[in-house]
Amino acid sequence: MKLFLLLLCFRGLFAVKHSLKYFFTETPGAQSIPEFVGVGFIDEVQFGGWNSRRGEEVKKDWIKFFEDDPQHLHQYIFECSASHHYFKDTIKTLKQRLNQTEDVHILQRMSGCEWDDETGEVNGYNQYGYDGEDFIAFDLQTVTWITPKPQAVTTKLRWNMEHARLKFNKNFFSNQCPEFLKRYLHYGRSFLETAALPSVSLLQKTPSSPVSCHATGFYPDRAMMFWRKDGEEIHEGVDYGEILPNDDGTFQMSVDLKLSSVRPEEWDRYDCVFEISGVKMRRDEDIVTKLDKAVIWTNWKKPTDMVTFISAALVVLVFTIITAVAFVIYKRKKAECSTPSPDNGPEQSERLNPQS
Repeated sequence: MKLFLLLLCFRGLFAVKHSLKYFFTETPGAQSIPEFVGVGFIDEVQFGGWNSRRGEEVKKDWIKFFEDDPQHLHQYIFECSASHHYFKDTIKTLKQRLNQTEDVHILQRMSGCEWDDETGEVNGYNQYGYDGEDFIAFDLQTVTWITPKPQAVTTKLRWNMEHARLKFNKNFFSNQCPEFLKRYLHYGRSFLETAALPSVSLLQKTPSSPVSCHATGFYPDRAMMFWRKDGEEIHEGVDYGEILPNDDGTFQMSVDLKLSSVRPEEWDRYDCVFEISGVKMRRDEDIVTKLDKAVIWTNWKKPTDMVTFISAALVVLVFTIITAVAFVIYKRKKAECSTPSPDNGPEQSERLNPQS
């Protein structure tokens, strides 16, 4: 119920706030992944990235921005490279301070800002995580570093003594970051404001499994999907899935309906609704999919289908056997007829080879 209420609250916020986010991850000693990865997102859409193996990557929708301001791209590359070395040194320091082994450890940073294009409100953030847990964060209101972890107190005290760094963080997340966000939005507007509708399917693993209403290929990610009965949204027997990214920049999501709460004769009263809220000046578009056995995709065979299949296979087998036996009999008869008898050979030969 809490999740449902949270989703309801999100419905009214779709076209107001925009965001610019950066994610940095350092994993020294990792073999299967790059040691350092940095990624940038505008409104949850990746616009570029850098890693310690391949270098930089700019997504096509923002290439023009970086072509017009190449120095900006060079600055990003420099910052990612510098952060790579800084993060690695920080992990070494933390391992010594926390008396940790030489196992692989992870240092992450999430930073960025949000801008409300109606109220003008700006919110910036810069926070670090270590080994999957919150470690230390910058408080924009007090212009200080704060932490819930006793292990990070030493780091907090040292960073709060770096006044130039505190001043830089305040200026960047209050002023520069929102300005970058607005410029990115200007260049990527044609892509960001184009809503893409998904393909919606009904899926079911087994006859007793819930029916999953699955939507994929939609954009933006500000979308809702739910089940209805007689046109009214229902929540009992419904499980909501998360919105997940696809490789092409679009998104996917699903919502399950438990069939134990649905009587077979009432299937036609249920449907799945997908709502995508556009960006400003675009109307919401709904996709409605009826709960219908005929359109459910499954990876199992119905018992009746199996019986039909086995029966058909038996018919084919019997027919094949009968055909083979008949062919053998025919060949044997033909052989008997083709062999001349000592008694009436000439007569038989003439009968089979009539003169024209």
